[in-house]
Amino acid sequence: MSRITSHALAAASTAAVLALSSLWLGTGAAYAHAHLTRSEPRDGSTVIPAPQEVDLWFTEGLEPAFSGVEVRDAQGSRVDQGDPQISGATMHVGLKALPPGTYEVNWHALSIDTHKTDGTFSFQVGQ
Repeated sequence: MSRITSHALAAASTAAVLALSSLWLGTGAAYAHAHLTRSEPRDGSTVIPAPQEVDLWFTEGLEPAFSGVEVRDAQGSRVDQGDPQISGATMHVGLKALPPGTYEVNWHALSIDTHKTDGTFSFQVGQ
């Protein structure tokens, strides 16, 4: 009888662990946000020649109507070419011709699960 009880207890324990694991994994997706995973140019980088666009990659798909990016020079003037192109979890914006200097990228994203994120990073164009 002790053998049956230990097998039943092991099976019940395994079932409980699996049930809790699936609950934990299921709620993880519900709390996901579109976090920036990488950019080109990279944060803090110095690039030569000047880039023609800024590319951003996120962990989640983006809502194009509510996501965007601006690139500004050291004087605060916009140097991007306007509305970004957004497809899935990527965002791209064209740039005007950039002289050497420091540039700041300000982005905001609304993921397809309606969570908002935003951020700022900078890069330099070298001579």
